[in-house]
Amino acid sequence: MPVKNRFAELHDQITEWRRDMHEHPELLFDTFRTSALVEEKLRAFGCDEVVTGLGRTGVVGVIKGRETTSGKVVALRADMDALPIHEATGLDYASKTDGKMHACGHDGHTAMLLGATQYLAETRNFDGTVVVIFQPAEEGGGGAKVMCDDGLMERFGIQEVYGMHNWPGQPAGSFAIRPGPFFAASDKFEIVIEGKGGHAAKPHETIDPVVMASQLITALQTIASRNADPTEQVVVSVTSVETSSKAFNIIPQSVNLLGTVRTLSVDLQDMAEARMNTLCDAMAAGFGGQITLEYERSYPVMDNHAVQTEFAADVARKVSGECADAPLVMGGEDFAFMLEERPGAYILVGNGDTAAVHHPEYNFNDEVIPVGCSWWAEVVEQRMPV
Repeated sequence: MPVKNRFAELHDQITEWRRDMHEHPELLFDTFRTSALVEEKLRAFGCDEVVTGLGRTGVVGVIKGRETTSGKVVALRADMDALPIHEATGLDYASKTDGKMHACGHDGHTAMLLGATQYLAETRNFDGTVVVIFQPAEEGGGGAKVMCDDGLMERFGIQEVYGMHNWPGQPAGSFAIRPGPFFAASDKFEIVIEGKGGHAAKPHETIDPVVMASQLITALQTIASRNADPTEQVVVSVTSVETSSKAFNIIPQSVNLLGTVRTLSVDLQDMAEARMNTLCDAMAAGFGGQITLEYERSYPVMDNHAVQTEFAADVARKVSGECADAPLVMGGEDFAFMLEERPGAYILVGNGDTAAVHHPEYNFNDEVIPVGCSWWAEVVEQRMPV
């Protein structure tokens, strides 16, 4: 069952929607223009119900099938937000807002789900109800959790939920998926190191927080290299170092560190947080300063459900001919919150030989649109056949 002819007909139109969103990127929950565009399209398509304001700026559409005797309710989710990146693509439809860019392809995800929604509303060739979810704030805001906390699953009686993300470096239009842990838990930390500042020529009269920070950054790497089983995955990255002084001849009073921890199990997550606390306390005691750690658990591990994963892979094989085994991904994905609420699966669709996501030269590959739309539509029609 290859790409549906209807999406070849709609390809140019869906591409126009995508490029319009690309020109007007919005961050986190501030997806006001994008949400309004989505709402307008859903109403024009003839959705049976359109709800706005879930998860602050989320939009949900409901489509009843030709029959509803099965009682099945399947949800499809796309994310809408962009990133705080200066675009460097030089495209005719590049971002018109300096410092904001669709550098992860959420414009493509939203456009493909809109295309699938139009088709499903036209044909209604399924027995049950489909719920299309357009979510804000995937890029660090946890919009999926906010929508779930607003009663998303219960309000619409959702039984299963499916998500999709484009993937640069994978052949355009191909698919890849894996059951179980797929994307990592994404935690954040901030460390404040307090010493005793002074003249750089008299370090013996100070408690140097720069030296403390240097030792601590190195020590934190032992969490992965010496505390975790080598067959397990854990990443500890210090991503920002800032001192209270910028002068060449002053030892500062304090140093702030920011970073992230990525793990694929709760046990590793617990271990990493505990070891960070121990290392901070030991370093402070050893140097005579003070170290404060704030550790925030952000997105949980995204865990694909076995039955739904095999179904999603089977649909992908019908659409494109094959579905590869995806690698583990140490990036975070807040679709994890939806998969904690209901069974479902998350799949990757190849974006071809393009710049990586979160890169200023990234661009969603519009040639993928008919394939992605077909996968969404087939998930519904195969899961809820008439």
